Formats: sequence, structure tokens, C-alpha cells
Amino acid sequence: QVQLVESGGGLVQAGGSLRLSCAASGSIFSINVMGWYRQAPGNQRELVATITSGGSTNYADSVEGRFTISRDNAKNTVYLQMNSLKPEDTAVYYCRAEGRRVAGLSLFGSWGQGTLVTVSS
Repeated sequence: QVQLVESGGGLVQAGGSLRLSCAASGSIFSINVMGWYRQAPGNQRELVATITSGGSTNYADSVEGRFTISRDNAKNTVYLQMNSLKPEDTAVYYCRAEGRRVAGLSLFGSWGQGTLVTVSS
């Protein structure tokens, strides 16, 4: 079983910054992709940013240039630096990891429990 634990959410004023962290633990052989998704009230969960083990990144248009995703492969940890935050960034942010377990090299895809980010105007 693979667990993801997020931290770093909170309340910030518009224009401010926050940094989210997500650490994966368990019987992990490798992690291919790690990413962040978010879900605002009444909306579907949407992709924010992803990063591969090789460092290739992908961002939603709405956060391009303001958010930066990074990862520490040795620590199985992914980060999301969020700058110039806007009220519309308010959501629960979820971490996701996809890779292979040690047992039989079986595939896994796991979600974190979510961390709330609130941006006040």
C-alpha cells in the first residue's frame, strides 16, 4: 500500500504565496508521475500540475507562470510553490502519485487526503 501525506495548505491573501508538500511512503519500487489536482466547491477535480521522474512538467493554463512543481526523487516527495495567488485558486488540493510497488512490480495510483487552500480577496 502506498500512502501520500500532504501539508502546507492554509489561508493567504490574494497576491501571496504558499508551498504545498506531499510525501509518498510504503512499498514503493518507483514513482513515474507525481502531481497536484484541485477541487473547488461545486466543481470537478482538475489537474494543476504534474512532473515525471525525469523532471518533465505540465501545467494547467490557469496556473502557468504562477505555480512551480518540483520533486525530490530520493525522498519520494513533490512540492507545489504557488505564487501570485488569486481567490479563484481557492480549493482542496490533492496530491497524486503513479508508479510501481515492490511486490510483483504491480502498478499503483494513489491520492492524498487533500489540503485546503483559501485565498482571500
